[in-house]
Amino acid sequence: MTSLRDRALTFVTRARYAAGQGVRTAWYGGQYALARRMSAGYTRPGEPTFSPSRGQPSLPAMRKAFFDLFEKDRANIEAGLYPAPKGPTPLSLWEAFQKSRRFFDDLPKVDGRRLNREGTEVRELEGTDRYPVYYRQNFHYQSGGWFTEESAELYDTQVEILFTGAAEAMRRQVLAELAPCVRGRDQRQVKVLDLACGTGGFLHQMLDAFPRLAATGLELSPAYAAKARRSVKVWPWVDIVEGQAEAMPFEDDSFDVVTNIYLFHELPPKVRPMVAREIARVLKPGGHFLFADSLQFGDTPDLDGLLEYFPHGFHEPYYNSYLAEDLVGIFGEAGLSAGEVTTAFLTKVQTFELPTT
Repeated sequence: MTSLRDRALTFVTRARYAAGQGVRTAWYGGQYALARRMSAGYTRPGEPTFSPSRGQPSLPAMRKAFFDLFEKDRANIEAGLYPAPKGPTPLSLWEAFQKSRRFFDDLPKVDGRRLNREGTEVRELEGTDRYPVYYRQNFHYQSGGWFTEESAELYDTQVEILFTGAAEAMRRQVLAELAPCVRGRDQRQVKVLDLACGTGGFLHQMLDAFPRLAATGLELSPAYAAKARRSVKVWPWVDIVEGQAEAMPFEDDSFDVVTNIYLFHELPPKVRPMVAREIARVLKPGGHFLFADSLQFGDTPDLDGLLEYFPHGFHEPYYNSYLAEDLVGIFGEAGLSAGEVTTAFLTKVQTFELPTT
C-alpha cells in the first residue's frame, strides 16, 4: 500500500516536472509564435496559397499528441528508464536568452531564402566541394547549412522553437528504448554509436542517463562535430568522429547499439539503403538499432496534412520521398529485424535488431 509520504513525494515530483516542462514549452512556443508573425509565410508572392492534399491538420489531434508526449515522458521517468530533465540555472537561462537573440537576428536571412527559394548557397563556400552534393544545401533555409560555427550554435535553438519546446522530450523516447539494452550490464562494456550526432544534444542526454557508456558520435560536419565535443567534454572517453553515414570509418561488428535521430528524412532515396547497410555492418550480432525520425504518412493520420507543410515551408528536398518510404523494407534488406514502433508527437521511434544468425 502506498504511504502518505510516497504519495506526497510523487505529487511534488510530478508538479516539478509539469512546471519545468510548462515553462520550457511556453518559452519556445512563444518564440515560435513570434517568429511566425515576423516571417512572410510559406507562400511566395504571386503563388497560390498552399493547401495540403491530405486535408488540414487537426488541431485537437495535434494538441493531444503534444500532451501525450509529455505524459509518456513523465511515465518513463517515474519508471526509472531515464532521469528527469535538469532544471534551469541562472547561467543556462542567460545562455538561452542569448541564443534566442541570435535566432531572431538570423531570422530575416532564413525568411529571405524561403521567399526566394534559395537553398544551395552553401555550395559557394570554400571547401564544401569535398562533401556529397546532397549534403551541400541550406536545409531548413538555415544560414551556413551544416558548414559554419554560427549554424552549429543556432541549430539546437532553431529545433526547439520549431517543435515549441518538445524536441528534447521527443529525443528522450529513444532513451526509453536504450534502457533495456543497458539494464543489467556493465555500461563500460556497452558500445553505443550515435549516428549523425549533430551538436551532441542527444549524446549529452544519453550520458546524463547512462554516464559510463562507451559512447561514440559520428558527424560529417566539422563545425557540428566541434560543438558536440564541447557538449560531451565532461565524459573524456567519448569520441566524436567525422565521417559519412554511408561509409562509416568503423570496423565490422563494432557496436552493441546504434542510435540515429532525424537523419533519414534528409537523405536522398538512393542513399538510405546504403546507410542501412552500414548500420547493419557495424552492429554486433544481436545488437540493436534505435531509429527516430519524422512521422510518416499514416503514423498519425490526423496529422498527415501537417507533414505536407514541412517541405513546402522549409528547404527539405528529400522529405516528400521519406514520407512514403518503406523503412522496414530498407532495414530488412540490410538484415535488420523490425521491432516495436511508437509515436511521440511529431516523431516516430522504432527498434531494430541484427539477428545472431
